[in-house]
Amino acid sequence: MIATSTPLVQSSFSEIHEALIKAPRILVVSHARPDGDALGSTLAAVLWLKNEGHSVASWNEDGLPERFLHLPGASFITKPAKEPEFFDAILVLDTATKSRLGNDLLEKAHAPLWVAIDHHVSNERFSHLNWIEPTAPATGEMLAEGFLSKSIPITPEIATNLYVALSTDTGSFQYHNTSAHTFKIAAELVRAGVNVGELSQKLYSSQPRRRFELLRYALAHAQFSPDHHIASVTLTLEITRSMHLLPEDTEGIIDLLRSVQDVEVAAFFEELSEETVRLSLRSKSHHFDAAAFCKKYDGGGHRMAAGARISGNLQSVEKAVLARIASYLN
Repeated sequence: MIATSTPLVQSSFSEIHEALIKAPRILVVSHARPDGDALGSTLAAVLWLKNEGHSVASWNEDGLPERFLHLPGASFITKPAKEPEFFDAILVLDTATKSRLGNDLLEKAHAPLWVAIDHHVSNERFSHLNWIEPTAPATGEMLAEGFLSKSIPITPEIATNLYVALSTDTGSFQYHNTSAHTFKIAAELVRAGVNVGELSQKLYSSQPRRRFELLRYALAHAQFSPDHHIASVTLTLEITRSMHLLPEDTEGIIDLLRSVQDVEVAAFFEELSEETVRLSLRSKSHHFDAAAFCKKYDGGGHRMAAGARISGNLQSVEKAVLARIASYLN
């Protein structure tokens, strides 16, 4: 077994690399309802660790979304095992809080060493080793930096997954935290073998018909505050079921709202059950911190993009949240 200490405030990739070298059997995990950064980082890490000779498993509470099935190594990601399993180390990627891994995964995954690599400002540093960089635009960028710093070979398959992480979490290199360094890392990945045109078509130009229907619904039912500074849309369970939507289909809907001129804050309300609502927030205003706002509801994320799960019925949650957003802006 690997000896562990109390959680560290901040670790380096070098420290994490040294610790994982001593772990024969490793589990790689990321947050439920995974996005491109979570999945791209996870698959890149799985491929890296396998190349170094480790026995590696990868779990996600919700499994692999349909739109990412084309990623190299996608079949390595499964839902948690039916029975508890024990590993030498668990590597947690792109996950700010332990609870975001999901109850089933947390019940089944056990190890004496937990390691976290993440870029969320709201990260709670719940692991024994924590490398947290809130200024990084994506966890995938951090991994790429780590690999380059240790001269770890970046195969075309690893590069493709890291590029997906970077592209999706920067809004195709549009968000405010996209830097010259981000483009430098992206260039290194392209040199390593990423086919940008083919990959972009699969990521952004191969949407299922049901998602198109959701987009049409969102555009028709978007609501705006009287001053046009707040935009919102609500998705009921009834609509979700009637359209046969998958959780991944709602990804990016909120960005349509944020793109409207004069909108400072966009909110997406998704009814998960009669008493649970998923809130997604996007901000264009430096006066509105989405992560701080969502923390009031035990959520988190980034200053410009955050989320939370809120107890209550859809109508009351929507009314209360929109009123609070308006008070913040005023």
